[in-house]
Amino acid sequence: MKVAIVGYGTIGKRVADAVSRQDDMTLVGIYKVTPDYEAVAAAQKGYRVFAPREKADAFKKIGVEVEGDLNDLASRADVIVDATPDGVGAQNKELYVKLGKNAIFQGGEEADVAEVSFNALGNYEKALGKRYIRVVSCNTTSITRVLSSLLLNGYKIRRARVFITRRGADPKEHKKGPINDVVPNPATVPSHHGPDVQTVLEGIDIVTLAVAVPVTIMHMHMAYIELDEAPSKDAVMEALATTPRILLFETKKGYSSLAQIIEWARDIGRPRGDVWEVSVLQDSVTVRGNELYLMYGVHQEAVVVPENIDAIRAMYRLADKWSSIEKTDKSLGIVTHGKKYNR
Repeated sequence: MKVAIVGYGTIGKRVADAVSRQDDMTLVGIYKVTPDYEAVAAAQKGYRVFAPREKADAFKKIGVEVEGDLNDLASRADVIVDATPDGVGAQNKELYVKLGKNAIFQGGEEADVAEVSFNALGNYEKALGKRYIRVVSCNTTSITRVLSSLLLNGYKIRRARVFITRRGADPKEHKKGPINDVVPNPATVPSHHGPDVQTVLEGIDIVTLAVAVPVTIMHMHMAYIELDEAPSKDAVMEALATTPRILLFETKKGYSSLAQIIEWARDIGRPRGDVWEVSVLQDSVTVRGNELYLMYGVHQEAVVVPENIDAIRAMYRLADKWSSIEKTDKSLGIVTHGKKYNR
């Protein structure tokens, strides 16, 4: 499939790199509004750069040749992955519809921008053949993966309560984020994450609360999940360990903070130090009767990248759920302990 990336920022550039690693997709170009170092890096990678026509000269001044505008790029593609700031994707959709192009949107858009909100583990089949798909946000993606690991292993969830400590800004966003503060995000209950999970896992009883804190590396989730039965801790650990895109980290190996998980990703040579998986702190996993407690980290810059690739495959029926997940994971170097792709 010919894929165009519109919006070449935190998510867009990572999805572009992931598309380039697939043998059933081709990156036809990226669209960027601001002439900056990210545009230069894209050109250095050999990506075709598209931009507003009125900014072509500004791009040229930094050594980047613009091949056309958004209309030109969209015309060359089968599907557009729109990774623009919140609300812009909905505006861009008018052009995509006019040109008869399929599109994938990100979690910053409202759910009604697409035919289905998407998570590969949660509802891959519901996205089959859809023209407009919304990949849910980093926090929603991670909650859905954790809940899906239980559902896929036969557990019934009575209710889930997730408390989210959000990073104040991404590392490059030097003008954003709280400084020496803790900001309710929002102060009302629930935060938008719980209702967003319900767009993927319909009928799930979930309430979320969130605050933003002055860090940039990752989000931290603290989850309470009530099950219909009382599982053993070992059984829960097995479910988590064998679910794709979930990794367990033990404090005895030195993982006592989220920063050390990011450092691990850098040490093993992950591009940009990305952690595509949900990072469960193994020592936090606690079972008391039918109550499950756990904490996990969410690398907001990277966690939704695999879902964007799977969404493309679902859209065009290129592969079934587990085949797509496995193909995407192998291309990125994601390894699941004792993986069970064929369930």
